[in-house]
Amino acid sequence: MNATSYIKQILNIPEKSINNTLQLLSEDCTIPFISRYRKDFTGNMDEIQIEQVSKINKQFEEIVKRKETILKSVEEQNALTAELKQRIEESFDIQELEDLYLPYKKRKRTKADTAKEKGLEPLAKIIMSQKNNDILFLASKYINDTVDSEEEALQGARDIMAEWINENMYVRKNLRRLFQRKAVITSKVVKTKKEEEEAQKFSQYFEWDENLNRTPSHRLLAMLRAESEGFVKVNVEVDKEEAIGFIEKAIIKSDNESSDQIALAIKDSYKRLLEPAISNESLQEAKEKADKKAIEIFSENLTQLLLAPPLGEKRILAIDPGYKSGCKVVCIDEKGDLLHNETIYPHAPQNETGMAMKKIRSMVNAYNIEAISIGNGTASRETEFFIKKIAFDKPLQVFVVSEAGASVYSASKTAREEFPSYDVTVRGAVSIGRRLADPLAELVKIDAKSIGVGQYQHDVDQTQLKNELDSTVMRCVNSVGINLNTASKPLLSYVSGIGEKMAENIISYRTENGAFEDRKQLKKVPRLGEKAFQQAAAFIRITNGKNPLDNSAVHPEAYGIVEKMAKDLGIKTDELIANKEKIALIQPEKYTTTEIGILGIQDILKELVKPGLDPRKAAKVFEFDPSVKSIKDLKTGMILPGIVNNITAFGCFVDLGIKESGLVHISQLKEGFVSDVSEVVKLHQHVKVKVTDVDEARKRVQLSMIF
Repeated sequence: MNATSYIKQILNIPEKSINNTLQLLSEDCTIPFISRYRKDFTGNMDEIQIEQVSKINKQFEEIVKRKETILKSVEEQNALTAELKQRIEESFDIQELEDLYLPYKKRKRTKADTAKEKGLEPLAKIIMSQKNNDILFLASKYINDTVDSEEEALQGARDIMAEWINENMYVRKNLRRLFQRKAVITSKVVKTKKEEEEAQKFSQYFEWDENLNRTPSHRLLAMLRAESEGFVKVNVEVDKEEAIGFIEKAIIKSDNESSDQIALAIKDSYKRLLEPAISNESLQEAKEKADKKAIEIFSENLTQLLLAPPLGEKRILAIDPGYKSGCKVVCIDEKGDLLHNETIYPHAPQNETGMAMKKIRSMVNAYNIEAISIGNGTASRETEFFIKKIAFDKPLQVFVVSEAGASVYSASKTAREEFPSYDVTVRGAVSIGRRLADPLAELVKIDAKSIGVGQYQHDVDQTQLKNELDSTVMRCVNSVGINLNTASKPLLSYVSGIGEKMAENIISYRTENGAFEDRKQLKKVPRLGEKAFQQAAAFIRITNGKNPLDNSAVHPEAYGIVEKMAKDLGIKTDELIANKEKIALIQPEKYTTTEIGILGIQDILKELVKPGLDPRKAAKVFEFDPSVKSIKDLKTGMILPGIVNNITAFGCFVDLGIKESGLVHISQLKEGFVSDVSEVVKLHQHVKVKVTDVDEARKRVQLSMIF
C-alpha cells in the first residue's frame, strides 16, 4: 500500500486529487495557496480537505517508519520469520503492529522470564496442548534445583501461559471490541480530599459511572482533570466474568486437568496483564477523541472570533475601565497608532465625574474621534453609562469589546516592542481600541489559548492544540488578506509562505525604504525568494499602489491573463476592475492556461467584480439591558439581550453586560434534540435569553433560549 491508497481509503477522494495535492505539499506549497490558487490541480479541494490529506499522509509516514523499526528490532533478535515479516509489511493498523511486536518488545523482567529460566516452558507448552490429564505427575518431572515442588512448577507454567494469552492477537483484538462497546468509566472521590474547597467544583464526580462510549468530551476531560489534581480516582472496566468467559471460550478446547490450569492462567493474565493494558488503551483512545472534539470547538470558536466584524480604519477612543485605579483612556488613529493617553476617575471612590466628562469631550474633539471602545471587564457597565451621558458635538458609536487576552498582550514582547515607553495599562487600552478596528490584526498578537474561547484547553494534547490553532489563525489571516504597509510582525508571520523571520525582514525593509509601492518589491526583501513570493503575494494588499491588481486577491501569475481580458474588451486594466458590465462579457474558457484552469479563471472574475473585498461583516453596536449592572440585578424569568462569548460541547456562555457570563445548556438552546451547539449559535451572535436560575454565592447564572 502506498500513501495515496492509504489516504483514499480514509477520505474517499479521487486518486488524482490526492497525488496532485501531495505533489504540491512536497514542493513546499502552503495549504492556503493550494486551496485558493490550485483548485483545478486538486479538483477544487478546500483547506480542510487539503489539511486532512496532509495529516493522514504524515500518519502513513509514521506507520511506515514504525514498521521499519519493528522489523529491524525483531530481525536483530533472530526471530523474524517469513510469515511474521509478511504480516508486519501488510499491516497498516498501528494497534495490530504493536500486538505483533509485543512478544519481541524489550521490557522489564517478568514472571514468565523467571519461569522460562527454570526450564518450565516445555511444561507450559504441554499443558496448552490440552491433551494431558495427570498434571501433578507431569509437573513432578520438572522438579530440580530451582523448582522445589509440583505446585511451583505449575505456577511457573501458568506464568508463561498468562504471558502467551496476553500476547494472543485474537484475544487482544476482541477484548478491545468488548471495551469499546461495554466499558464503564467510574470516578470515586479520594476520601482525604473530599472536604477540601478546591474539590467541590468536582463534586459531581465523587461517585460517578457511565458507559465510556457515551461520555461527552467535556465530562471526560473534567474527570481526568479531577484525577490529575488528586481529588478522584478514575477507572475503566468491563464485566470481569464476561471478559474472562470470552477468553476461556477462545483458548480452552477441552475438559481436563490441563484446561483447569489454563483457566487459572487466563484469570491471572486478565487481572495482571490484559485488563490494565486494554483499560488504559480504551481510556487513552477516549481521551484522544475528547481532545479532538475540544480542539475542534476551540478552533471553530477562534475562527469566529478572529473573523468578527471590524469597525475599520477609524479614529478610536479606547477605555480600559476600573474603579479605584481609574479608567485608562487612549486615543488611536486610523492605523492604530497611539496619539494620546491619560487616566480619568469617574467612579468611586474618587467620583470625579464632571472632570472626567470634560476630558473625554476634549479628547473626542481634539483627536477627531469617530467611535469609542470600552473593555468589558471591571466597571465596564458603569463606564458605558457614564460615556452615554456625555453630550458630544457629533454622534458617536459606543462599543463594548472583550478584554480577553488584553493583559497577556500588554505584558508580551510584542507589546514592549510596539510601545517601549509605555506601561502595561496603556498597552492594554490600545489593544481594546485596536480589536474594535480590526479584531484579526490585534488578536493574532496574543497566544490563542489566552483568548478565552476554549474548553479544557490546558487538559488536551498541547502539541495538537498548538498545531490546530496555528492552522486556524493562518486560515483566517489568508482568507481576509493583509495590508502590507500597515501589518504588524505577528500578522505578517501568518501570511502564506512568510513565517516569523521573514516577517521581521519585511518590517525592516519597510522601515528603511518606506511603504511598498507594488507586490514585486517583496522580492527585494532579504531571503524572500521566488517560492516565498509565489506563496505570499496574492494574500497581501497594497492600497493606492502602482498596479490596481495589487489591492486584490488576483495572483501576480494571472496579471497577464487579466491584461489580455482588458485588451480584448478594448479597455485598460484599471477600467476593467469593478466593471460588472464588462466582466459579464468575458468567456472564462478562452483564458485558461496549463496552470490556471476554468475554476481559477472563475475566481479571478469574481475578484475583479469586488476587488479586495473584506469577507467580514461590519461591526454593529449592541445594547445591553440598562437595568442590569451586576449579578444582583438578575431575577428569574427576566428576558434579556446578550452576546454569545464562548461555545463548548455542553452549551454556550452569554455575555449579559455584567462580569458573570450565563450558561445556556445544550438542552436549553431550542426545542428538540441538539447534537452540536455550533449548529444553533455562533460566537458573537446577538441572542435573547431567559434567566432560569441565579446563584449569587457561586456566581453562576443559568439561562434558556426556549421561552
